[in-house]
Order: sequence, then C-alpha cells, then structure tokens
Amino acid sequence: MPRAFHIPGVFFLFCAFVLLFLVSISLPYLPALDFARVHFDGSPSTENGGEGALTELRYGIWSYCWYQTSGTRTCSPKGHGYSTVVYNSDRTSWQTVGPSWTRGLAVHPVAAGMTFVAFLLSLSTHITVALLASLASFLAALLTLIAFAIDIALYVFVKHQMGKLVGVSEHTDTAPAFWMTFVSFILLCLAGCTVCFGRRRDRMAGATSYSMAPKPTSWRDRFRRS
Repeated sequence: MPRAFHIPGVFFLFCAFVLLFLVSISLPYLPALDFARVHFDGSPSTENGGEGALTELRYGIWSYCWYQTSGTRTCSPKGHGYSTVVYNSDRTSWQTVGPSWTRGLAVHPVAAGMTFVAFLLSLSTHITVALLASLASFLAALLTLIAFAIDIALYVFVKHQMGKLVGVSEHTDTAPAFWMTFVSFILLCLAGCTVCFGRRRDRMAGATSYSMAPKPTSWRDRFRRS
C-alpha cells in the first residue's frame, strides 16, 4: 500500500481506538468521561439520598454519579443497564431513566474492540489484509454510529425527563464522551476510505507494471511475422 495512504489510515485508526477505549472505561473510573450531564437548581435528590441536595448528575456506561452541595461525589454500583430516579425537594415529583436507555451504552466497548482489530490489520501492507482492514474499519464505523445514536437517544430522553420535574430548574448538556464517540466515527470513516483507496491504488499500480509488447515503428512492421 502506498505510504501516502497507509500512514494516515493507521493514524486515524489508532486515534479512534484510543478515544473509544477511554469512552469505554467511562464512569465511575473516569469521572470526566460521561455522555449526558444534568445541572440542577432547586434542591432535587436521588433515590439514594445522601448529604446535601443534588447539584449535578452524570451518566456513564457502567454507572451514574451525582454531585451534592456538600461537595461529595457518589457513584452508583457498577453494572450494565442501571436506572436513575430523581426527586424534587419535597419528593412530590420524580422522574426515572430506566435501564432500557442505558443498557445500549455497552456497544461502545464492542466498537472499541472492532477498531483495535482494524488497527492491527492496517499494520500489514499485504493487499488482502488491507482489504480486511478496510472492511473492519467500516464495520467499526457502523458500530460506532449505532453507539452514537444510543448516546443521542439517552441525552434527549434525560433532557425530557428532567425537564418534567416540578419546582426544579435544570440544564442538560452533552458531555465529553458523547463528542469523543462522534469524533471516533468520523476517524473510522476516514480510515476506511483511506485504506480502501490505498488498496485500489496498489491494484492499479500492479496492473500497469506488466510488460507490454512494443508498438510497431512503421507500416511494414504490421505485416512482418515474428
């Protein structure tokens, strides 16, 4: 594969893998890498209670974490497919985000694994392996797109649910892991195209490298027997 296509493709895949790997760790291990972040004003609380009113709620892959006015950060038990319940100050209104909205976040580690496979395949310059690397890149891009769609659905649902709390002012934002997933999708698409174009260029170079019969130099050569 020409180096002009090979090196950028490997670089894109490596960057996409690093981003998806960090996103896959997420909460509670990396508190800054969440998908949706809710800021509260109005003294709400979670079902777990705690010291002080709830000021911020963060959604990760393996758990959610909440911040309280006392300055403490608490995370839910680690698990796949968690649920959250948020109450207003007098507990007359509450909203729930069920496990059906967070269970799909586990697609991110699957996308990270496929990206790693594509990255390993891209290290080879063999034409057949390059084709497999291109296919693996597009498959990883598809999985990342599905993961990003799940992120969007979670963000929209959380914003909708928290907005229905009575007497609570809230502001829901997308968080770093949300945008890291989107950037990973773009990088995987670029990597798939780069590797694919590099393979096509290799085939064209191989097709034009065959020795061709010399063209006749005069009209007599056209009738001369070899």
